[in-house]
Amino acid sequence: MTLNLHACTLLALAAFGCQAWAGDLNQDEALRLRRQGVIMPLEQLLQQALSHYPGAKLLEAELVSRHDVYVYDVELLTQAGVVRDIELEASSGRLLKDKEDD
Repeated sequence: MTLNLHACTLLALAAFGCQAWAGDLNQDEALRLRRQGVIMPLEQLLQQALSHYPGAKLLEAELVSRHDVYVYDVELLTQAGVVRDIELEASSGRLLKDKEDD
């Protein structure tokens, strides 16, 4: 069963609501950064990540700050049962990491 973008967005929002933001970010700061155009919407970048793994399911999504760079850290479960750890630069959507999670 595949998840559409709307369902993934709801899952991501639930994931964000269930855990604290990593680094020095809180939900208000993340919202401010998005409104200012500093970071791209998570929904848009989730679509990009899921396009690499059709039928994958979102496990977790988190916004972190690493060396003054905002990064979406996303975990997906592929149809093959493999967990992928994907990092996307939040300002551009550039793929920083895509590896099998240990």
